Amino acid sequence: MGKNEQIDIIKGAILLEHRGRALYESVAASQAKAAVRELFRLLAGEEEQHIEILSRQYASLNKDGSFALPDLETADQEAVDRALTDKVLQEITAAGYEAAVISAALDFEKKAVEYYSSRARATQDADERRLYQWLADWETTHMTLFAEMDDHLREEVWYDNRFWPMD
Repeated sequence: MGKNEQIDIIKGAILLEHRGRALYESVAASQAKAAVRELFRLLAGEEEQHIEILSRQYASLNKDGSFALPDLETADQEAVDRALTDKVLQEITAAGYEAAVISAALDFEKKAVEYYSSRARATQDADERRLYQWLADWETTHMTLFAEMDDHLREEVWYDNRFWPMD
């Protein structure tokens, strides 16, 4: 694979992260509900960290034709997990705006995981594989978070509408 293809993939990844950050910042800015606002603020911050890491890789590829990975293990992947509390789920109404955002964010994160995973599988460059696998793993934590929230909200709607017997 050539340097130009690697650069195009990095540019696609940066664009993907910018879109995620914009989505999460928009939700955070429009939220009156503190726990929901904090969750999306944390997610936006994580996407910003990804943009910074990918931007450094872009610069390194342009300059040296190689990746210059930071210590990926020091990044805090637990911040969003700590933010998911009963309070967040209590603040989100199953049929409201936040539930729609959760569904959209789940789809977005699925696409990000696939983008990074497919690149990690395709490359022969060990550093590039490590970078994209790290990003795929991180975005998988976001995807899992949104999937759990989406499941919870779906069950809430099912109970509210008596789609199954209630105990």
